[in-house]
Amino acid sequence: MRDDVPGYLADLLRRARDVLGDELAGAYAAGSLGLGAYQPGRSDVDVALLVAAPPTVAAKRTLVDRLRHESLPCPARGLELVVYRRDVAASGTPEPGFELELNTGATMPFRATYDPVDRPAADGRFWYALDRSILRQSGLTLLGPPAADAFADPDPATLRSLLVDALRWWLALPTPPGDAPAPGAEDAVLGACRALVRCRDGVWLGKVDAGRRVAADDPDAALIHRAVAARAGGPPPSGPAARAFQRRVLARIEAD
Repeated sequence: MRDDVPGYLADLLRRARDVLGDELAGAYAAGSLGLGAYQPGRSDVDVALLVAAPPTVAAKRTLVDRLRHESLPCPARGLELVVYRRDVAASGTPEPGFELELNTGATMPFRATYDPVDRPAADGRFWYALDRSILRQSGLTLLGPPAADAFADPDPATLRSLLVDALRWWLALPTPPGDAPAPGAEDAVLGACRALVRCRDGVWLGKVDAGRRVAADDPDAALIHRAVAARAGGPPPSGPAARAFQRRVLARIEAD
């Protein structure tokens, strides 16, 4: 974690407590921070807040005003913050279940969503349960009980179904034809590796670590290594090569 991130998280937590008061029941660093895979200049700061009861609309809007990049500059690409009720986080539900979602940053499109029904279906509804599963395993506790006690996994069949939905979502994204490097294809490949590792080995890893684990015995090892190198500035794989790998991983997960 970069030196500026802990200070940012402390400021964020202080502002959240000012708005939510005693209703704030937990705060956790998620995503790449929790998985030990934070990459300056590329990773987001992911944070989950737990509340004891649903915040008022006014409290949600105040929280957005206090935490958006223009008010509290994010040292990463951006902040992805989600607020859950404590009982929802502990339920294992596959539904989004959030009270508030905020995306904000210098290079991140701003989004504030105050109800899951307002989340566009095309953007995917599977992210939240998967993120809560990662939090259960690897969330860094900033406030409240340990993440393993605060968050629950979906049941195994539901988790597999969510991973299938995620892979299909990735496959539906447009990609340029031909053999030229396709920006973003590296994340598609490594995201598929992470899904495969979770299904096969029962553990969440950062994308690069998941790619290296899969590459150890996969026929597409060269493609995976190229995706890993692209995270450090190398050329990404082509779109068709990434899609072929994703389809193979999807078929394997669906068949298990």
